[in-house]
Amino acid sequence: MRNKRRNHSPKFRAEVALAAFKGDKTVAELSRQFEVHPDQVAAWKKQLLENAEEAFGSDMKVDGGTHVKELKARIGQLTLENDFLSEALGRRSGSEGDGK
Repeated sequence: MRNKRRNHSPKFRAEVALAAFKGDKTVAELSRQFEVHPDQVAAWKKQLLENAEEAFGSDMKVDGGTHVKELKARIGQLTLENDFLSEALGRRSGSEGDGK
């Protein structure tokens, strides 16, 4: 019977990766402490080091900026449509209310 695959939370992965980065203990010691495979400890440490600059860099704003621009454009479009429809419906309901 095979063991069930475990899914570790990002918080747990970060904790293991930071412990590996500190260098106080060997990868083997960390793998025993956190009950994960030594290759996994090394992979998470590598992932932390490769992505560390994204946490402090301005590149995230540039990547997310295009998405934000698209969303703002869509909000503007929907606002215009909403205003147009509310005016059109307002005139229609106002004319019905006059008994015409």
